[in-house]
Amino acid sequence: MLIEVKVPQLAEGTPEGTLAAWHVKPGQAVKRDQNLCDIETDKVVLETPAQADGVLVEIKVQSGATVTSGVVLGVIDTEAKAGAAPVGAGVTPQAPAAAPISASAVKPAPTESVALPAAKKMMAEAGLDAANVQGTGRGDRITKGDVIAAVEGKSVGAGSTALAPAPAVALSAVKPAPISAPLVNVPLGNRPEQRVPMTRLRMRVAERLVQSQSTAAILTTFNEVNMKPIIDMRTLYKDKFEKAHGVKLGFMSFFVKAAVHALKMYPVVNASVDGNDIVYHGYYDIGIAVGSPRGLVVPILRDCDQMSIADIEKQIADYGKRAGEGKLGIEELTGGTFTISNGGTFGSMLSTPIINPPQSAILGVHATKDRAVVVDGQIVVRPMNYLAMSYDHRIIDGREAVLALVAMKDALEDPARLLLDL
Repeated sequence: MLIEVKVPQLAEGTPEGTLAAWHVKPGQAVKRDQNLCDIETDKVVLETPAQADGVLVEIKVQSGATVTSGVVLGVIDTEAKAGAAPVGAGVTPQAPAAAPISASAVKPAPTESVALPAAKKMMAEAGLDAANVQGTGRGDRITKGDVIAAVEGKSVGAGSTALAPAPAVALSAVKPAPISAPLVNVPLGNRPEQRVPMTRLRMRVAERLVQSQSTAAILTTFNEVNMKPIIDMRTLYKDKFEKAHGVKLGFMSFFVKAAVHALKMYPVVNASVDGNDIVYHGYYDIGIAVGSPRGLVVPILRDCDQMSIADIEKQIADYGKRAGEGKLGIEELTGGTFTISNGGTFGSMLSTPIINPPQSAILGVHATKDRAVVVDGQIVVRPMNYLAMSYDHRIIDGREAVLALVAMKDALEDPARLLLDL
């Protein structure tokens, strides 16, 4: 019996995607629900599972092609044997066929490692071939860490490339985890260039950022917060907290709670513009900007006013893990009434974050550093953090914006208020 492999139904507002990579080749055995290929959209990477056990006998669409919902990508024969793709069945020429494997195999042995976009760029810069890099990611895909490991294991000589380790991805990242600039040994006067196509996600992020700046009247207000009370509380309770809840006590949950506290006091900061209307939201869905291997994504913590500190930390940890694996769903990246981004993860001292439309405000959190401040007429050292809140001046006046940020500052400097809902 022949079964067609089709593109899954894409989300509303996502008319097309890109076939990112095949994980099997014609002639290889597949198991029901095994991921055959990845479809990259401007928000997520969709897996295309096999509908039955059998053998992939034909690939109709190659990697890199643009596809839409329902397009036939390949054909599975439920009665064929591994390694026996029918001759003349329209099988698209591929690399040499893999050795036959048992149809009972849970996962076909990959014949060629598939690199994530960031890893592909690093390999190009390092002059590495995918065949020489062992993939350890989902579906044996090559990650940035795999490329770094391969480079470190390669002797660096004339004309070779050394890459510095890429920083770990953090859920609270204000932007995608950057790739360290490669140290390329080239003759003086040489002016190398490399052209790399944008991913769909990168194109979508670029489109939305330009849209935000061209349609909203963005203004930014700043303040500073003494983080010592929260640091002291975290130091005192972090071990007990982790033991009781099974998750580490971070700082982002306090910023989320402080944001909700301020948004309740000044609802217009939690509102959005729809044509000539202002939509006031009676719920608090906070987006957390995160750098993933594919680029910037903003998973949403929904109904944050109903979540405990532990609930928020657990959700953040889950989002962080799945963002790194590329497993966030479209529903987890859609919506949101307010956003928090944390450039402090990478050491940023100050920034003016761009609003995530159709939201009307975004909080930028930065690195906490010991600074000299005046307290009760005395110069003392305190761990200070500069906060920046960008807002849409079309609906949010300076008064509401400044007071909302002050409310966040006050709540963070007296965290007991967050726990007592004061």
